[in-house]
Amino acid sequence: MTKPLRFAVFGAGFWARYQLGAWRELPGAECVAIYNRTRAKAEALARELGIAGVFDNAEQLIDAVKPDFIDIITDVDTHPAFTRLAAARGVPVICQKPMAPSLAQAEAMVGACRAAGVPMFVHENFRWQTPIRNLKRLLDEGHIGKPHRAHINMVSGFPVFKNQPFLADLKQFVMTDVGSHVFDIARFLFGEAETVYCQTRRTLDFIQGENVATVLMKMGPNAAIVIVNMGYAQNPLERECFPETLIHIEGALGALELYPDFRIHMTTRAGTLINQYPPPRYAWADPDYDVVHASGVPCNANILAALRGEGVAETTGEDNLKTVRLIFAAYDSAAQDAVVKL
Repeated sequence: MTKPLRFAVFGAGFWARYQLGAWRELPGAECVAIYNRTRAKAEALARELGIAGVFDNAEQLIDAVKPDFIDIITDVDTHPAFTRLAAARGVPVICQKPMAPSLAQAEAMVGACRAAGVPMFVHENFRWQTPIRNLKRLLDEGHIGKPHRAHINMVSGFPVFKNQPFLADLKQFVMTDVGSHVFDIARFLFGEAETVYCQTRRTLDFIQGENVATVLMKMGPNAAIVIVNMGYAQNPLERECFPETLIHIEGALGALELYPDFRIHMTTRAGTLINQYPPPRYAWADPDYDVVHASGVPCNANILAALRGEGVAETTGEDNLKTVRLIFAAYDSAAQDAVVKL
């Protein structure tokens, strides 16, 4: 049996236990250490999961443990420094989304890893959700012909600020948080954006950034019109299917629709075919985030194969830069009330 790669996790907050849950489903990786600036949090998570190494100094962890890679699951403001640290030590790095607080910092992170010859990946897991992988498969099989218009909706009344209170303090919120995922889904399905037009709103008094956004893009080789709606407005009238992403794609020969409960409707001249594509169920996953947490397993498996030289990762740092550029182009568009060309 191939020896597992030894890795360390930076961060012991809300998402760390679920990322570790996903890693523990894979036989080719073993977490040997956890860093957290508040040592007690790292100690508690390590004790719960049986992880030997605990550190409150990131440099000391890397020098002492010499991990095969690190997985950064800390606040976004810390991502650039930890990525530069890994690059300087020659350690491959996986970074949570959003990659960085600004486009310039994201470009610098990718540049540092490129210059050091260090692999960099972003844990962008939404494209790995079971229903979205099947939607992509059906689209690529050509059942509905060339797509010309699509709606991608990630809108929910779920009280996301309850278990992630730091989100309320972000001056740029919904497009860095939700947008990191849905823009990546748009790129995964339709290719790269040529133009973007965006409008945003802040509808909650206790938050700093925008929590509602609508973005219109022209994308891909077919110049499909893609409309993205995202929001955490906590409006009780909003359809409550958190954290499912709902998608409607119109093509020359029919339509594909991803509905709640992971149902895909494929409508062509032959009629409408309905199939359900639920995610795998894991005991460690939070039921409120089930489809999201489950998608961490194939995402990590894809990255692990690339680290072993056994495949090509989809969500590299270089690839995710295109999503980051799209996010900040959307912010520029909203600020200027104008179409931005990419």
